[in-house]
Amino acid sequence: MIAARDNDRYFTPEEYFSWEEQQLEKHELIDGRVYAMSGGTQNHSAIKLNVGSLIRSHLRGSPCRVFNSDLKVNILNTPNYTYPDLSVTCDDRDREHPLYITYPCLIVEVLSDSTEAYDRGKKFEKYRRNPNLVDYVLVSSDEMAIDIYHKNDAGEWVILSYREGDMVEFQSINLSLPIEQLYEEIVFDIQP
Repeated sequence: MIAARDNDRYFTPEEYFSWEEQQLEKHELIDGRVYAMSGGTQNHSAIKLNVGSLIRSHLRGSPCRVFNSDLKVNILNTPNYTYPDLSVTCDDRDREHPLYITYPCLIVEVLSDSTEAYDRGKKFEKYRRNPNLVDYVLVSSDEMAIDIYHKNDAGEWVILSYREGDMVEFQSINLSLPIEQLYEEIVFDIQP
């Protein structure tokens, strides 16, 4: 999804929830400012569906739940709310509020040219403050490429890069699968 600042008004979280309820499109709240979320490409949508379906199937019967980009994630200990492409929580505290979760163990963002730098930089900087987050997954929509920012047992963030032929490991939910499954039926544009 692509974000663009919508107006210059400062919002408290309460004002944001009330205001967004009246809007036709979704908005993220970052540092008191709202950013409109626009749609993505066919690849973006299909990849998000592939990843979500595989994770949902894997988690069936477990206490963990997977959510699409219709559910907000509150960035822990901040008044910021985002709409990641997918999020997974296994924390019972996330059953307390119907509009958002706060304790995801896994977040997935399908990259676009306009959001990649933000998703890899400032957005990850905010997300990684959450002690529950173990895997921050960045999925390319232009090529078969996935980077997972994984928090290891020492609490250090390492980057795990996967390409064609690799088994992708979502360690936070104990799921390994061939990268090709995540890109099933995806057609990449041929570059001149």
